[in-house]
Amino acid sequence: MAWHIYILLCDQKIYYVGLSSDILKRFKSHQLGENPATKKFSDLKLVYSEDFNTRKEAEIRETQLKKWSFAKKKALIESNLELLKKLSKNHELVE
Repeated sequence: MAWHIYILLCDQKIYYVGLSSDILKRFKSHQLGENPATKKFSDLKLVYSEDFNTRKEAEIRETQLKKWSFAKKKALIESNLELLKKLSKNHELVE
């Protein structure tokens, strides 16, 4: 079974990182307000996902992404590898 990590953009200001074996079903549950962490948001957009062969691999990546700054997640979503490398090397950069 494939596993996925995903990033939601919530109300155009917050990134939420999660994992699921059925990303579309999980996204629908977020839209229906079934997740306590995202139910307060009215505008949810699925902006990024990655696929993994095992749940363990997905959990490791999810944990990593949850520690990232808003700016670093945005660079990943936008495939801005130059900025992503810069943000990874210099933790003092302002978001």
